[in-house]
Amino acid sequence: MSFRRVFVTILTVAALAGTVAMAQTTTTITVTREATYPPVGLASSETAQINVANLASNSAKGTAASCSGTIAFLNSSGVTIGSATPFTVTSGQIYSVSLPFAKTGASVRTEIRGVIGYSTTSDVPCTLSSSLETYDSTTGVTHIFLSNDATAAGGPAPASEPGPGL
Repeated sequence: MSFRRVFVTILTVAALAGTVAMAQTTTTITVTREATYPPVGLASSETAQINVANLASNSAKGTAASCSGTIAFLNSSGVTIGSATPFTVTSGQIYSVSLPFAKTGASVRTEIRGVIGYSTTSDVPCTLSSSLETYDSTTGVTHIFLSNDATAAGGPAPASEPGPGL
């Protein structure tokens, strides 16, 4: 075998190895987000609830849609009431976390706010939509309903800003 043929063979193998290595290299970007609801009053006869839903569909490549994070309620001092509750929602799934007044540690009425922390990963579909509501603990009648519409960025708009189209 001539030197030229050996050299061309080595270059061809090296080029193929580099192409395969580049094809296997992917960059995954993870972004941490937080959505905060404004303060709402909660009376002794009420329960507060935060609902999250993943509106994303599974990807055409077969990657299952999934959003993961935590839901927490904070008191008027900004301290988490109890502990944050972890969640994972797949395509179309809804998850809810409730806070009965008795768990707030208040005696008559108190102000609370809800916080949702979550991470999105570039290769996993996640379009998180959320709402906060208060309702009568006995009858179930809703008193307050606040919604964070899902945005193109993959998560709730800040509670102080309207969602798309509003």
